[in-house]
Amino acid sequence: MKDDFKDFIEASGLLEYDPVTISKIYIKNPQRLLKRLWQTLIPIFSYILSVGWDKITGALKNKHQARFRATQLTNLLVELGPAFVKAGQALSTRPDIIPVVLLEELSQLQDQLPGFDGDEAMEMIEKDLNKKIDEIFLKIDKNPISAASLGQVHKAILKNGNTVAVKVQRPGLREQITLDLYIVRNIALWLKSNIGLIRSDLVALIDELGKRVFEEMDYINEADNAEKFRLMHEKNIKIAVPKIYQEFTSRRVLTMEWINGTKLTNLDDVKKLGIDPDEMIEIGVQCSLEQLLEHGFFHADPHPGNLLALEDGRLCYLDFGMMSEVSRDSRSGLIQAVVHLVNKNFDKLSHDFVKLGFLSKEVNLEPIVPAFQDVFVNAIELGVSKMDFKSVTDDMSGVMYKFPFKLPPYYALIIRSLITLEGIALSVDPNFKILGAAYPYFARRLMEDPDPQLRESLKEMLFDNGQFKWDRLEDLLSNAAKQTDLDLERLLDEVINLLFSPKGGFLRNEIVDGLTNQIDIFNWKFIKNINYYLPKSLKIKINHQEDVNDIVFSIEPFTKFLNVLQRVPGYSNELFFKKIPRLLNEPYTKEMSLKIAQRVTEKSVVRLVKIAAGTAI
Repeated sequence: MKDDFKDFIEASGLLEYDPVTISKIYIKNPQRLLKRLWQTLIPIFSYILSVGWDKITGALKNKHQARFRATQLTNLLVELGPAFVKAGQALSTRPDIIPVVLLEELSQLQDQLPGFDGDEAMEMIEKDLNKKIDEIFLKIDKNPISAASLGQVHKAILKNGNTVAVKVQRPGLREQITLDLYIVRNIALWLKSNIGLIRSDLVALIDELGKRVFEEMDYINEADNAEKFRLMHEKNIKIAVPKIYQEFTSRRVLTMEWINGTKLTNLDDVKKLGIDPDEMIEIGVQCSLEQLLEHGFFHADPHPGNLLALEDGRLCYLDFGMMSEVSRDSRSGLIQAVVHLVNKNFDKLSHDFVKLGFLSKEVNLEPIVPAFQDVFVNAIELGVSKMDFKSVTDDMSGVMYKFPFKLPPYYALIIRSLITLEGIALSVDPNFKILGAAYPYFARRLMEDPDPQLRESLKEMLFDNGQFKWDRLEDLLSNAAKQTDLDLERLLDEVINLLFSPKGGFLRNEIVDGLTNQIDIFNWKFIKNINYYLPKSLKIKINHQEDVNDIVFSIEPFTKFLNVLQRVPGYSNELFFKKIPRLLNEPYTKEMSLKIAQRVTEKSVVRLVKIAAGTAI
């Protein structure tokens, strides 16, 4: 008993996940470990044996039986406790490790458990904040309003009269999580050593899980995340973030502003507020994309309980325990992968997955390219706006399970975030397509972002096999224009950059040819007018079959460019005229002017020679 208490104290003092230190704690004093092993390993191995028997007898090939076993595992994880729930949630984003049927069931795993005794919660508040309850609150409800695997929330009123939500951690949670992570990690080690079918590093997955769970258990860290998130979106009048009361926050107690809001999935209640649920979803999608692709710091758990519609039309985010970061290179890499996907360049797409860390450099990409083609080609034919995100991710899950993929932690959380968000959106609009909703933001970023990699990606999308894809430019511009905060003038600058980029040489040649023809036509018309007034003896012989009206004049790039721009909402010709000085100062303008002068001179010389020779022109 004394050793158990010693384990408890040592584990409770761990502020960061450290598998070596955890191992030392339980190797020294194995009594508590053995007790927990008995509670966990018997049901786990009983489940493994039942699945093994199904596999031997062929029963697992039956879809209903496979679904039953997947549901059975989900229920088992809930019974085993918080660490196993978190492990299941982590696995639900890993199609490289588990098959699709299990992936779908684990994605339904709810982070909800019965609450614990209110008196224990009050004791923890007093102990951690070093104050009596009545010194902090005018009133606090002992019965929690909600409970999850890590803690529960109580409604309270501070001494200053402000209503707050007080999140209190489960007693003994850190010790239980520590012990369970130790057990799960050792199970992963055994599976890695003995089950050859498992390619991915399960131990690394558990270590990543341990790191994130320890971050979630540190409410000071969550308070810092909330503050960072608030500052990120302080200029966005559509987003709300609750105020954190730092003076009443500790590692195990978090006090924040009480938010009166309505869950987005409660459609009738949202409509009663006079709010369009579709608009709330659009705000959520745009905010999530900004987090992912602009800030690189995103909310990885936007489930219905964490997103509230407020009376004033804002969308409020709650619970900042599960946040993640995406490096700038990874953000650019993800957008580049989308470009290669839209261009159906599956060979380059496979190399993108190597750069992003999904595949090692040693992997043979040759068989993966046709697998990508099978997954994406039909979806792309429908268009990005109609692409079914879940269907595509399900198909990709099969590819990732078949080939040696290894998902980076940030990507797994991105998929979790987007699928969760799409699930909320589908409850509002059954026809919702998250990729269609996301594409306008993606288009704007691709058009506006000065990042050199994205500039190249944009050129790659629009210049395909020596041809400029006007339809793609129009699609990007029209989608980008759906963004309410779009800077049209800046967008126009980027389009000009494209037309006058090194890759745009053939476009400039078309412009040169068009302007040369226009000047030559003007010269020809001038000669015809003079010829009309000359005496008959001096008149030039003119071949009327080549009358000016028969010469087709068109500076195609300019006309196409203007046609595309005129279809963009908010565009005006005044905006284009403002850019004429810039067009004249482009580095290639002088080169183009010299070419035009040279070609016009050549045409004029030929015409003069013909006149001197008395030949009809």
